[in-house]
Amino acid sequence: MLYDLNMHSQALFYPKSIVVIGASHKEKTVGNDVTKNLINSFKGQLYLINPKSEAIFGHQVLSSIDQIDGQVDLAILAIPAQFVPQAVNEISQKGTKAVVVISSGFKEIGNQKIEDELALICQQKNITLIGPNCLGVINPEINLNASFASKMPEKGSIAFISQSGALCTAVLDYAQMLGIGFSKFLSTGNKALTDELEIIKYLSEDDQTKVIAMYVESMSDAQEVINISRLLAKAANPKPIIVLKSGTTQEGSQAISSHTGSLSGADSAYQALFRQAGIIRADSIRELFEYAQTFAQNKISKVDNVAIITNAGGPGVLTTDEVSTHQLHLAKLSESTITQLKSFLPEAANTHNPVDLLGDAASDRYQKSLQLLIADSQVDAVIVILTPQSMTEIEATAQAIVQIQKTTTKPIVVSFMGDQTVKPGVEILKQNHVTNYPYPEPAANNLSKLNIFFQTIQLPESTITSFSDVDRPKIQQFFDQAKQQSQTAFPEAQAIKILEAYNFPILESQLATSAQQAVQIANSIDKPLAMKIVSPDILHKSDVGGIRLNVTAQNIESEYQQMMTTVSTNKPEAKLEGALLVEMAPKAGTELILGISKQPGLGTLLMVGLGGIYVEIFKDVQFGFTPLSSRDIDQMINSLKSAPILNGARGQATLDVPALKLTMARLSQLVTDFPQIKELDLNPLLVLPLGQGVKILDARIMIE
Repeated sequence: MLYDLNMHSQALFYPKSIVVIGASHKEKTVGNDVTKNLINSFKGQLYLINPKSEAIFGHQVLSSIDQIDGQVDLAILAIPAQFVPQAVNEISQKGTKAVVVISSGFKEIGNQKIEDELALICQQKNITLIGPNCLGVINPEINLNASFASKMPEKGSIAFISQSGALCTAVLDYAQMLGIGFSKFLSTGNKALTDELEIIKYLSEDDQTKVIAMYVESMSDAQEVINISRLLAKAANPKPIIVLKSGTTQEGSQAISSHTGSLSGADSAYQALFRQAGIIRADSIRELFEYAQTFAQNKISKVDNVAIITNAGGPGVLTTDEVSTHQLHLAKLSESTITQLKSFLPEAANTHNPVDLLGDAASDRYQKSLQLLIADSQVDAVIVILTPQSMTEIEATAQAIVQIQKTTTKPIVVSFMGDQTVKPGVEILKQNHVTNYPYPEPAANNLSKLNIFFQTIQLPESTITSFSDVDRPKIQQFFDQAKQQSQTAFPEAQAIKILEAYNFPILESQLATSAQQAVQIANSIDKPLAMKIVSPDILHKSDVGGIRLNVTAQNIESEYQQMMTTVSTNKPEAKLEGALLVEMAPKAGTELILGISKQPGLGTLLMVGLGGIYVEIFKDVQFGFTPLSSRDIDQMINSLKSAPILNGARGQATLDVPALKLTMARLSQLVTDFPQIKELDLNPLLVLPLGQGVKILDARIMIE
């Protein structure tokens, strides 16, 4: 978290005095647009600064900040970047507690030094900074438009935060079409000092805000995002966070050398973050505001069993499919409801769910049917579909839906299909804050988001397991030695020693640097062995013939020599340091993979999934940011496609999932205690039958 916005929220969102530094009389400039908006909207004391103007829109203009007589709560800057730090320094002398820097020309074009200077001044002067390179701030509650957006949105309960200022202007136009109102509306720009987390923290206590919608290009500090989002979901007045994240196909810029690193691309990391935090992800601007609208206009409640009312069979069937697709269920109507529906619907109508009123349905059929379904205890929510036919009473039906919505807390979402013909009815729904979609398919999807957030609220508190049977000083010695030698990776033999210090379940092993030593070790272990090449230059041993299985004391000398010859031939430039002799793993069980990778700016991501040589082929993996709670671990394991295998699918033995969970918790603690671990693979991790634990068969650790 960068800055406590709550300290100066009044100055930012409810200022009594504002100064525009860079006010301009020149049309189609930012300074002119901001000035025009404030003159037309702001009711407090407004100061305009421009050394070359005497009046703008009939309002007096001062030539310098020194001429301001009195305190200024909020400063809006629209001047060239190089002059911004000095201007902020000067305006701080007027008691200013919040600054919105609309000006561009900072780090987005490489001028990081100026941006850092601006941020430092604001920190030193205890000033909240929004931007730079942003649209500005809008508070419809008090009709404040401190931005260069041309539209003042309607007052509502959705707060919108955007990293892109240009997107904001399009969103305002789109929201007006949908009839969406906002509680707060602002762009973060470069986020030099105030990021989304600070704004979310403020909005969590804002009485005007019911839903938080965001467009982000990047985020930071995953664990803080998770903590704040979970606190918000558990608050007395839970508020959903809905995010549209761009850059889903961007390739990571860092060199990746582990399985985990290659699978944990930028979007996988954000997908894990949003799931872990309980944040609802939208895939388009349309979805972002459809979800926000659904939450703003309906009570957060259990939405598992859904009823459908329609006057057309086809859309009813399509919506039924969507209900199932989005993990909802078609409500089984009570016998009483069905009997009452039959009492007034035509014989050809369908009185089971979906309820088909037939094409000649007037508003009274809709009204009576909707009242019955809402009253049915087996129905959690209702989707109402209307297609415009010659007998359809569009406006009367809309009015009936509006009246019924006022009598219930159950969600009602509507699809008046079409455009111009149904427009009068859509306007009635819009004016009365009833959620309407032009097509019925999104209705089920959006209701499912209500249900997902309700389930998030109901989840019990979760704990992070902490282990005391670990030897941190021993591992610290390994890292200190590696730093002295400029070492960036631990070979398997060293990696196993690190795992031993944290009491991971590993197989007995020893390092042999010659064929003769290998014979001695084989005799001492006295079990069939796996023999693995040890080289800092070889990551995937099987690719170069660097693994031999079921080696015994009787053949280990020749096997050792043959493996060294094979590896030298396949990878002649590799430095060979010997072979790691490991007892053969049990034959029972299933191979999984555990791993971690660092995500720049976000944190450390832990991966679990189907392992062995096919990990990058099947890619059945799940991610979570460390430190992992018990709930995080459960969600990750249960989300795997291979989860049924762990639970004993098709008569197979149930595997030791409790031991797997403990191993994941140990790994989470290890990488939390030692953040210099950059990438790590435990692959394969053999999960044995229930009660027999797990065994780590191979390990690889890369460090910063």
